[in-house]
Amino acid sequence: MPIQNAEKYDATIVGSGPNGLAAGIKLAQAGLSVILYEAKNTIGGGMRSAELTLPGYIHDVCSAVHPLAMGSPFFRTLPLNQYGLEWVHPTVSMAHPFDDGSAAILEHSIVKTSQTLDLDALAYQKLMEPIVSNWNLLETDLLAPLHFPKHPLAMVRFGLDAIRSAQGFATSMFKGKKARGFFAGLAAHSTMPLDWTLTAAFGLVLGALGHVNDWPLPCGGSQKIADALASYFLSLGGKIETGVNIESLNQLSSSTRLLDVTPRQLLQIAGDRFPLRYQERLKGYRYGPGVFKIDWALNSPIPWKAKECLKAGTVHIGGTLEEIARSEQEVWQNIHPDKPFVLLAQQSLFDPTRAPEGKHTAWAYCHVPHGSTVDMTQKIEAQIERFAPGFKDCILARSALSTLELEKYNPNYVGGDISGGVQNIFQFFTRPVARLVPYSTPIKGVYLCSSSTPPGGGVHGMCGYHAAKAALKTRF
Repeated sequence: MPIQNAEKYDATIVGSGPNGLAAGIKLAQAGLSVILYEAKNTIGGGMRSAELTLPGYIHDVCSAVHPLAMGSPFFRTLPLNQYGLEWVHPTVSMAHPFDDGSAAILEHSIVKTSQTLDLDALAYQKLMEPIVSNWNLLETDLLAPLHFPKHPLAMVRFGLDAIRSAQGFATSMFKGKKARGFFAGLAAHSTMPLDWTLTAAFGLVLGALGHVNDWPLPCGGSQKIADALASYFLSLGGKIETGVNIESLNQLSSSTRLLDVTPRQLLQIAGDRFPLRYQERLKGYRYGPGVFKIDWALNSPIPWKAKECLKAGTVHIGGTLEEIARSEQEVWQNIHPDKPFVLLAQQSLFDPTRAPEGKHTAWAYCHVPHGSTVDMTQKIEAQIERFAPGFKDCILARSALSTLELEKYNPNYVGGDISGGVQNIFQFFTRPVARLVPYSTPIKGVYLCSSSTPPGGGVHGMCGYHAAKAALKTRF
């Protein structure tokens, strides 16, 4: 049944993740009356926080560290600090420990970072300095749908390296294990085998963001980002209704409708109204591996062998390039790695609001095959213990989420895929299907605005922003 009084709004948004909220804000800024529906009782999508372990311990249920949120060309135009969003900058963005007790460090300074990479210090400086100096030219082209770049020379220089595989690039660029392992950890955020084309781009972008904006944490939890976006949206006259599950396009009577969902849900909501050809193309959309995620309540900081790790908001656990590449390849072969690459955040070291005084939290996940139901707790904790002997003795309580539990919590995480679909060379620029305007659908006034559209996964809101721009272009 149609939702009562929905027809009085110019536009309807489905989903309150970063892209749904960004789309709502952009439309409201243009003067449209906008209502946003969220199926859950709390807003946020992948930006929610909760007491998952013990009372007083605040954990980020999904996303935790936000270089793309602070670096978003759209979000930084918004007065979110006036609505309760405060960024916390760890002493260093990321640490990558090795078995010998040393660690490579991603600092704001390129030079200081390079000094932790031993014999590859100069090579790293030569690689990153032009990317960072041109970042203000690159970011608008990188965080946008496929188009002729506004700054073609800068994009060509960046693209020649970015198009390569992370494994091939790191091997040819760096001589030592530290720089190679360091870059592999950055690139492994792609959730793809590191010998695939385009995986180098993820390492270059995340490395550059560490030097441009750092990898900050929202004070009080990722929920604070959602709350600030929502508050600003409401200040523009927007309306939010939670606990409303949209099952059919027939429920939405606004002339402009933007859906922050992935192709699978889009088919469920509107599939019978799409041409068969478009339905088949959506059905062929490819989702990637999932994640197994753990949160811990701790009685002390993690006892890292490399003390530099205590300065980092994020720790990449995986050792060498070869080990990380093997782990990521195994996931795509439907194998659960014995030594998974683990992404870990230790927010309470820098944000005391996350835990009771003297106590701490930690957050981590590893990649697993799509839809996996295997419990990876022991393997993840063994990897941490490898670089931080005594870690298990610090644990007061834990909360673990499998791929299917994550999907139940956030339906956009299909099979545990937190990126809204594979971000390979075939699906990066043309997600979800190849169309002149990728956010549009064959139904007039219906748009997709999720991470299954360009520029893909991450808390940056740019998918919603560009979808809203596309919708506005057809209205005016």
